[in-house]
Amino acid sequence: MSDIFAKPIVVLGAGSFGTALAVLLARNGNKTILWARDTEQARLMNQQRQNRQYLPDVTLPENLVISSDFEQAVTGVSDILIATPSYAFSKTLKALLAVNQSAGGRLDRRIVWACKGLEPETSDFLENRVVELFGASCPKAVLSGPTFAKELAIGSPTAITLASDDGLFAKDLSRRFINDTFRIYLSSDLKGVQFGGAFKNIVAIGAGIADGLGFGANARTALITRGLAEMMRMGERLDGRVETFTGMAGLGDLVLTCTDNQSRNRRFGLALGKGASTSEAAQQIGQVVEGVRNTKEVKHLAEMYAVDMPICQAIYSILYLNQEPRVAAKELLTRTLKVEGD
Repeated sequence: MSDIFAKPIVVLGAGSFGTALAVLLARNGNKTILWARDTEQARLMNQQRQNRQYLPDVTLPENLVISSDFEQAVTGVSDILIATPSYAFSKTLKALLAVNQSAGGRLDRRIVWACKGLEPETSDFLENRVVELFGASCPKAVLSGPTFAKELAIGSPTAITLASDDGLFAKDLSRRFINDTFRIYLSSDLKGVQFGGAFKNIVAIGAGIADGLGFGANARTALITRGLAEMMRMGERLDGRVETFTGMAGLGDLVLTCTDNQSRNRRFGLALGKGASTSEAAQQIGQVVEGVRNTKEVKHLAEMYAVDMPICQAIYSILYLNQEPRVAAKELLTRTLKVEGD
């Protein structure tokens, strides 16, 4: 068995979730590098040993190396964890490829990502960008599930799904991540896990809107339940597995983001429901709200596959067609009755 802990792993992206994952990895004894795009942010994190902008009150382990030099951060490292917003995923991969090319293509890469979304313009799956740039043989994996960054960073009990097409990579990553409070469930359903991670953000915006409008627990529960049905309907067309959508990366993440105000997507929806414009709501959150882009991506995907996704359509009409949240919600809740399961 290889000593995986003797080999470094780099986390690309020093937002709240990237920082939390880097903290977990470092505490578990991994040689961990955290790359921050912003030089000043990296300087402050090194000086203060905190990420006060995105993850305040969490002390960074002394063995966590923080760098804003991309080439330096990824050189000599095989295992790459990308934790950028999903719209920056391709750009990050291309930067990684450029480093590979400058090294004469001698660097082996194994790529895992914790981004929750699809390609912005094409609604393609992120795994396809890895194949396109690094080849089909490149080991790849995706982390997704009901996980808030702060709870992860302070060691609260957490479970997450790791989907991979490479058994050795999945085994090595599990060894890097698992501890007494962090558990991983393995899967090979990369598409299903990626879709679940994107779609739950859309439903969370809807749940926030419903609560902001004062619709109550009944409406929120109905939205979550029908959101799961919508997720599974699209997931079936993608050849995703039922257990993916009823598990951590599906139902688990859906419930978490729809019901807890640590969710940026839910808080964004709350602001919309209380009368804020999309720009005002985004300013209130102060960080990337992935569900805004996810709504456009998934709507495109639904059109490509001719799948009826009324919740996605309703949120799209609010975000991109300037429909009043109350009107869109009413139209959604008064749709023609269907047999449950359809």
